[in-house]
Amino acid sequence: MIPTARRSAGCAPTRVAAAIASAFLLAGAGAAAAAPLVTLDRNGAFVAVEAYGPNIVHVTIAVDKAEVLKGPGHGIIAQHADNKPFQHRAAADGDTFASSGMTLRINPTAVPSIPTQSQKYFAPSLAPVGLEVRNAQGQQILKMTGWEMSPQTVNEEKTYQVGAEFHAPADEHYYGMGQNQESLSGLDLRGRTLDCKHWYDAPGGETVCVPFMVSSKGYGIVWDNPSATRFSAGVLGSTRFQSNVGERVSFFIITGKNADELYSGYARLTGKTPIPPKAAFGLIQSKARYDSQDQVLRIAKTYREKRYPLDIMVVDWFYWTRMGQLDIDPAQFPDPDGMNKQLHDMGMQSIISVWPRFETAGRYFNELDAKGYLLKDKDGKTQDGLPFRSDRTGGLIDSTNPAARKWFFEKVRDNVLSHGFDYPWLDETEPDLVPDGFRYAIGTGDRYRNLYPLVHTEGFAEGMRAWKPNRRVLILSRAAYLGSQRTGALFWSSDIKSTWEALARQIPAGLNMTASGIAYWGNDIGGWQNLPQTTEATRAPLLDPSDARNVVGQNHDYPELHTRWFQYGTFTPTLRLHGSRKEAELWSFGKQAEAVMAKFNALRYQLIPYIYSQAKMTYDTGAPFMRPLWMDFGTDPNVANIGTQYMFGPAFLVAPVTEQGQTEKNVYLPAGTDWYNWWTNEKLAGGQWVKVAAPIDQIPLFVKAGSIVPLGAAVQSTASKQAIEQILVFPGSDAEFTLYDDDGLSYDYEKSKGVVSGKLRWKQSDGKLSANGGPSGFAATAPKLVKVIGR
Repeated sequence: MIPTARRSAGCAPTRVAAAIASAFLLAGAGAAAAAPLVTLDRNGAFVAVEAYGPNIVHVTIAVDKAEVLKGPGHGIIAQHADNKPFQHRAAADGDTFASSGMTLRINPTAVPSIPTQSQKYFAPSLAPVGLEVRNAQGQQILKMTGWEMSPQTVNEEKTYQVGAEFHAPADEHYYGMGQNQESLSGLDLRGRTLDCKHWYDAPGGETVCVPFMVSSKGYGIVWDNPSATRFSAGVLGSTRFQSNVGERVSFFIITGKNADELYSGYARLTGKTPIPPKAAFGLIQSKARYDSQDQVLRIAKTYREKRYPLDIMVVDWFYWTRMGQLDIDPAQFPDPDGMNKQLHDMGMQSIISVWPRFETAGRYFNELDAKGYLLKDKDGKTQDGLPFRSDRTGGLIDSTNPAARKWFFEKVRDNVLSHGFDYPWLDETEPDLVPDGFRYAIGTGDRYRNLYPLVHTEGFAEGMRAWKPNRRVLILSRAAYLGSQRTGALFWSSDIKSTWEALARQIPAGLNMTASGIAYWGNDIGGWQNLPQTTEATRAPLLDPSDARNVVGQNHDYPELHTRWFQYGTFTPTLRLHGSRKEAELWSFGKQAEAVMAKFNALRYQLIPYIYSQAKMTYDTGAPFMRPLWMDFGTDPNVANIGTQYMFGPAFLVAPVTEQGQTEKNVYLPAGTDWYNWWTNEKLAGGQWVKVAAPIDQIPLFVKAGSIVPLGAAVQSTASKQAIEQILVFPGSDAEFTLYDDDGLSYDYEKSKGVVSGKLRWKQSDGKLSANGGPSGFAATAPKLVKVIGR
């Protein structure tokens, strides 16, 4: 809690709130900050207001005027500041800043009064600052009720705990704040307190701090502080942010009339989400680990022999001779160039794992130590591992140092990627060597606790693009921070367990991660941790495990679990098999499981035209396409806390099965539209819970009435040109769908080169579909491909 005495400054309930964000620029670190719209003095509490367009304000509060005049922090694109849309009016009732998108009011200086005896003892040391935000319709949506700067010493550095407190109306709901795996079903953060910090060992699975909170009231707060932060949502009538290290309170407020406007603002503030290579949307095959190039090629060839589509093969860790050697062991991979050529000839691409750790006996450790490119302890010595980790060896490359991250990329490029590998997998990007109590080049690990995944991944992204200017960057990354979406990274939920409970936790965790502006999120299908060879399941498995004993042992229900997980993965932004098992391929868990997963893999490839079109939407708007229900059905109060189902693009409602032996599931159909069962074509009214059949070869799946879903022809990978084979129309209202395509590899789309975009329109009144644009002849052929559901 943020007390109102000694440590903080409150404002009276009638005084109001706003948004705030803080310093240190990453995209152009050291660039001069734009001048604030205004800097106010409230009895020694300095308040700076800066705009980033008509619906974004940056507010900073501090006792030192120099602190509020510093630019925004890491992840924020300072060059996008734009004060022009706002008009400032100073009056007796305070300072008002108004635009077409919002109004911010800062209360006037409090009238001096003689303090009472109680006030003399309990009086706050900070001057009160009252802030209020109203939306474009004039409705109050945010009120700040207190701010905090509490002196403390952290990692031998005199600093402050900084925070802000906001009024929390009883009907307000909160989402985002990165990845948190503590919930089994609920999505709303209200009533919860989160430690917003990268934490590999979190009890429910790794937490990742992306401090962007979105409210059901039509605003979002970007909290601009990379130190460990506690976020408390709607507890005892207040919502609070408290960061461990800082010299000011700094955050941004974004307003919008719908969710997409909020994410458009977030993209303006922190960067656009690029379109990944098209291969990222196909099947990605990984395992911990393939121990030779022969094994990699054997798996790839088996996929082609079985005619199962596959786009990417992954080489995970320990292909090197030792950690940090940045080499490829010739005993395991005697010809990596030849291996990658064979993969490319099969229409596949490759990803290879890269770790930021360097053993002391490796060939680069002494060089990096001498240059000061590794994380240091408080005495200035390189820190070698951590005592509480089983993998407790090696120094961490200090990616807050531009010279160090340039060195790292160039060595990986020359020693590893140059052998024909298409993309890097940046593991341990939290970092795994927890920086608390240590020192980066940029400052203490406590001050910059959550920054590492951004600078580490962005350093690689910049290097990749400079190396191959017209080849899209793709990076598999284990953590994120504000702005990480602009790096071309695909994020995943880390080293989760291979259990039904872990599967259930993925769904709300992923939805709050995408709600944090990180659109490309996925998880290890089947779980990563070692597979228990027994099970506690009490119900008979729905799939026969007898022909998979070599992999599952006596874990009788694991083929069922893996299959249900694959069904869920079919409807996530990335579909990637992985895990610490003897085998991890589609055919590894018995014939019955193989048949079901092959069916869903084929469905995934049919949906690639639909999914790739959503990728363009995300690039254009910043909005995710794996969407919690509140984003599209916010007027339906029943969806506020549903974290067990979600929208996948504008058409699909997905309700994964997460219980062993379950063959039917209760699914909520949001109000305001009708819904079609994907498997039966049955039409049902929205605004009700329905019991849905869920045999092992089906996932509960509905399509919103008034949807158009293009289906692609069968292909073995996205390297092949995929024709549109069928256009499904789910009638109920007029509908539109923008079908998008490009070469799938280059950045030409940024210049609108090589883009193929067609508009499909369904007219409900006359029951006809029309098409404009698209590939040659598409407008004429599209109506012939239509299948109207229900006819």
